Amino acid sequence: MGSAVASGLFAIALLCSGQNATLTGTLAGQIVMEGFLDIRLRPWLRRLITRLLAIVPAIVVILIYGERGTGPLIILSQVVLSLQLPFAIFPLVQFTSDPKFMGRFTSSWWIKALAWPVVLIIAVLNVYLLYQTGVAFFKS
Repeated sequence: MGSAVASGLFAIALLCSGQNATLTGTLAGQIVMEGFLDIRLRPWLRRLITRLLAIVPAIVVILIYGERGTGPLIILSQVVLSLQLPFAIFPLVQFTSDPKFMGRFTSSWWIKALAWPVVLIIAVLNVYLLYQTGVAFFKS
C-alpha cells in the first residue's frame, strides 16, 4: 500500500476510534449522571465538563514537559484506563454470586472461590502497574 497510504489510513482509523470512544464515554457518563446520580445538566454543559476533564491534564503535561512528555502520557493514560477493569469485574462477580439477582443461575461456590481471588489479584496488579508507571513518568 505504501507508507503514505498506510499512514493516512492509520490516521483515519485512529480518528474514528477516538470518536467512537468519545461517543461511548459521553453516553455512559450521561446514563450514570442522569440515571444513577440524578444529576441533570444541559448536554452542551455536560460535554464541556467531560471534555475539559479529559483534555486539561494532557495540556498541563504538555506545557510542563513539552513534546518529550507526550509518549509517557499516552502510556500513563492507558494504565489509568486499565484501572477501570476492576470496576467492571467486582460488580459482575458480586451480582452473579447473588441468588436474589441470578436465581437458579447463581454462580456455584467453586466459581466464587476462584473468581474473588482473581478479581483481587487483578485489582492489586492494576494499582501496582499504576504506581510503577506513575513513578517512571514523573522521573522523566
